[in-house]
Amino acid sequence: MTAGEAKLAHLFAPTRIGSLEIPNRIKYGACCVSNYNTRDGHITPRELARTRVIASTGCGIITNQGAYPDPRGEGKAYFRQVALFDDKFMPQFETIAGYIRDAGAIAIQQILHAGRYGGIDLGYCVQPSIVPQTLPHFRPPREITKAQIRQTIAEHAQAAERAVRAGFHGTEVTSFMGYLLANFNSRFTNRRSDEYGGSLENRGRFMRELIDAIKQATPGHPLVVRLNGAELMDRWGGNSEEECFELMQQAAQAGVDMISVTVGWQEAPESSIGRDIPPGHWNRLAAKAKRLLPGVPIAFGVRLPDPVMANDCLARGEFDFWEVCRPLLADPDLIHKAREGRLDEARRCIGSLNCLSRLFRDLPYSCTMNPMLGHEVEPEYHVRPAAVKKNVMVIGAGPAGMECAITAAKRGHSVTVFERGERIGGSLSGYAAHDLARPEDLASVISHYEVMSAKQGVRIEFGAEVNPKFMRSRLHEFDVAVVAAGARIDMAAWRGVEGHERLADAILVASGKAECGERVVVLGGGKIALTLAESLKKRGHAITIVEADKRIAADVMPSFKWRHNTWIEELGIPVHTSTRVTRIAAGCIDVVNDKGVKSSIAADTVIAAAPRIANQALFHELEWMVDELHGIGDALIARGIDAAISEGYRLGCRI
Repeated sequence: MTAGEAKLAHLFAPTRIGSLEIPNRIKYGACCVSNYNTRDGHITPRELARTRVIASTGCGIITNQGAYPDPRGEGKAYFRQVALFDDKFMPQFETIAGYIRDAGAIAIQQILHAGRYGGIDLGYCVQPSIVPQTLPHFRPPREITKAQIRQTIAEHAQAAERAVRAGFHGTEVTSFMGYLLANFNSRFTNRRSDEYGGSLENRGRFMRELIDAIKQATPGHPLVVRLNGAELMDRWGGNSEEECFELMQQAAQAGVDMISVTVGWQEAPESSIGRDIPPGHWNRLAAKAKRLLPGVPIAFGVRLPDPVMANDCLARGEFDFWEVCRPLLADPDLIHKAREGRLDEARRCIGSLNCLSRLFRDLPYSCTMNPMLGHEVEPEYHVRPAAVKKNVMVIGAGPAGMECAITAAKRGHSVTVFERGERIGGSLSGYAAHDLARPEDLASVISHYEVMSAKQGVRIEFGAEVNPKFMRSRLHEFDVAVVAAGARIDMAAWRGVEGHERLADAILVASGKAECGERVVVLGGGKIALTLAESLKKRGHAITIVEADKRIAADVMPSFKWRHNTWIEELGIPVHTSTRVTRIAAGCIDVVNDKGVKSSIAADTVIAAAPRIANQALFHELEWMVDELHGIGDALIARGIDAAISEGYRLGCRI
């Protein structure tokens, strides 16, 4: 037994479901779909390469991503979702099942009919009743007939039978995020007057018949059902938590072999899995399910990214399996690091939801923390020994620079980072300190780089101002220079405004190098401006935001825009959009909106949080001073942490 296994004994304890022996209590969740596949539902080499990585994660149960079961495509939620409505799809499912079984894990195939959110290639979706969409990008609904209900149940059973023939040990159906099963279960979307609607008993009929059909089609093979512990759909008249748990009881009585407890719908006006939700927030739902159904294995992992916390939950009997997905997108070696006592090396899922932001825009999903995700099939994304060992200087210790430095060092290069400040992190340090969601998640990026740079032997010189004079003194030492100097607020852009010299730089304020008065006006509506404004408001300042564009949050991750808008509303921060500053004076600023209306806003401090521009000057200064010159991250174009980490990693693999 390793040190990690001894410390996390409950997590790594073997168990059984029926006749199946399971090596540990970790279930890889299907994590929706990847969008790596073909438009007609076939699996691609890109997907197979990703699945090989998933198979090697060390989970005792591995659930393959959801496949739609109907040839019409009514169940298809995403343009590149895999299909399992015909035997022609089976060969590559056989390959995936083989990967999982060869790794010693139990292979489960999820069947995903999106219902209300489906029909992506059609002009309509199907659901129990005609309930208008609250999100305009989904298709208009058609009410499913009783004959179609019977057909849909049969198609699920046939897909499950194919999965078992392909080599999967069992199957899973899901109501997570508001798919077809949830549509029948919920009062919001099920307003039928026949035997499939009305009472909770009737609304659960579709689920019970679905369970029965799949069990009959796959005798002796386990069936998992993912059910909401909370829909978070009160605004729309959805199920109460009590109704959710009664539906779990129905599923248990129908003979389901495991229940995976989930939270939320796509339409839910509340967050369920973003970093604004603290880890462990939803554990009570799993614990309630376990108390209610002590004889049914319960899997759970909603906003539970930490193996240590999961082990403690297992020890308390709150659930039986830690269901994990996004943390293993961020770090596929997380389970192995936990087993080997190396959790200090793990990359934490920071809950930025880059994965969902891309998925909901019909793009292949990616991960802020794992730039290799989705590129496993491409040799250039793999860390391989360098053909020629080089001395590399990296200018800037932000995420781009540190990612590049650590990756290059893994390949055998000798790497030195030169940082003007006194610690790793760049402007992310200040940004993390003001994050209203969960500063610890963003701070974990910095601590990860501190640990890994030390382990990989990356030298860091703090307080180093790299300029031509500096370079001339160190020129002979390096073969490669990487400019990762980040971005800055373009204070020069405000020179045309009377009183511009009174402006405070947002980056200096965020880092604690500039103080604010009681009344603060923040110029700009991007992520830096919003994060700073929200934090200062929480700390007791009177805040006003002035934004020249029509909307705020233009550079915020799409799946997090709503969160900032909600915070601004909850905190009562006035926002003046389509408004520009004309004068900055002692105690106030003058502004004018796009209709020509002039006004004044009281201000003791005025913070410039826009525009952001790249620190590109070093490119020109170093062009004739070093053999190889590269630029990455915000030093090229001011963007965000996802681009910084991705570019740093890719360059580190290439030098």
